[in-house]
Amino acid sequence: MTHANSDGRDRLSRWRLVLGGHGADGITTAEGQRVVLSAADHLRDRALEDLYEAPRKGPGGLGASSPRVARWLGDIRGYFPSTVVQVMQADAMDRLGLRQLLLEPEMLRTVQPDIGLVTTLVGLGRVIPEHSRETARAVVRQVTSQLEDRLRSKTIQAVSGALNRAARTRRPRHQDIDWNRTIAANLKHYQPEYRTVVPERLVGYARRSTEVQREIILCIDQSGSMAESVVYSSVFGAVLSSLRSVRTRLVVFDTEVVDLSDELDDPVDVLFGVQLGGGTDINRALAYCQEQITDPTETILVLISDLYEGGIAEEMLRRAAAIVGSGATMIALLALSDSGHPTFDSNHAAALAGIGVPAFACTPDLFPEMMAAAIERRDVGEWAATHDIVTNHED
Repeated sequence: MTHANSDGRDRLSRWRLVLGGHGADGITTAEGQRVVLSAADHLRDRALEDLYEAPRKGPGGLGASSPRVARWLGDIRGYFPSTVVQVMQADAMDRLGLRQLLLEPEMLRTVQPDIGLVTTLVGLGRVIPEHSRETARAVVRQVTSQLEDRLRSKTIQAVSGALNRAARTRRPRHQDIDWNRTIAANLKHYQPEYRTVVPERLVGYARRSTEVQREIILCIDQSGSMAESVVYSSVFGAVLSSLRSVRTRLVVFDTEVVDLSDELDDPVDVLFGVQLGGGTDINRALAYCQEQITDPTETILVLISDLYEGGIAEEMLRRAAAIVGSGATMIALLALSDSGHPTFDSNHAAALAGIGVPAFACTPDLFPEMMAAAIERRDVGEWAATHDIVTNHED
């Protein structure tokens, strides 16, 4: 009975924390006893009150005191589990105007790093004061390193395997013949009287693995809505650039185009080289990427954008059609993120699909498989359909 009463009080205490103070102070047990918060729950209640009962982006609550904000962020990490902390941090960005307070290095050291915080810092990028910049970079590096650890092996395995399969040829030079696969492919031609296989089809590798076999261009829209996609793209760019058999370019754009390919070995340098927000000129970005294509049949161009074109839409579509017509593989990712259904221009997505550019959103965990399908020259649109990630053409 004591245990049951304890469980009941715990549930009421949680309701008391959810509902907040004032009227919620009147919550009572079945016996009519008023619910009194423990010392630890009182601290949690105060932290929640500071966030959710403070005026939005104004005085009160945490106020504009950076040291107090730093203490609050440090406190909630001790009061709540990690998943709750991340939700509260995200809410605090808007409710308390923390985007400005995040410019202070002493507060950055107290924040629990996650991809949401990284996108905030990337958005602030060029306005972060010099004395805060190294702290901000350290926070971003911690998150990108974790993402790279999570995604590297799967990406390398998928891409390398696809390159090996795609490099096989039916007319290999003698020294490039893969005899095991050749025999397996020709067992039906076994000649019992000669006790041998007469191969009708030779299987081999046309190139050495150290040679560049594919050109990959990641063309990334750096408008504010694409922030999470920019973070993941920088990580994948770093992983792909480490493969000698792939030449990777990373291009970011708004109304201007910036080639960050020389920074690819460090995702942090890439992220602090972008400027989130501003207009969008996809046509201009595709024009630049088109100029970089030297061998169309070996090139994969991945446009990562919500397709809200601020430039000349008709010209954008004509240029995309020309890229596909040249023999290059082009894919439009409406988002590369773990987030929900993306917002995008459905008319442009449908128009691109109509000229052979599949348009859909993709999670980071599926991105390696998508690249493998593109490398093997499989139908990427069909691949997306089999993985139930075809995006409905709706805004």
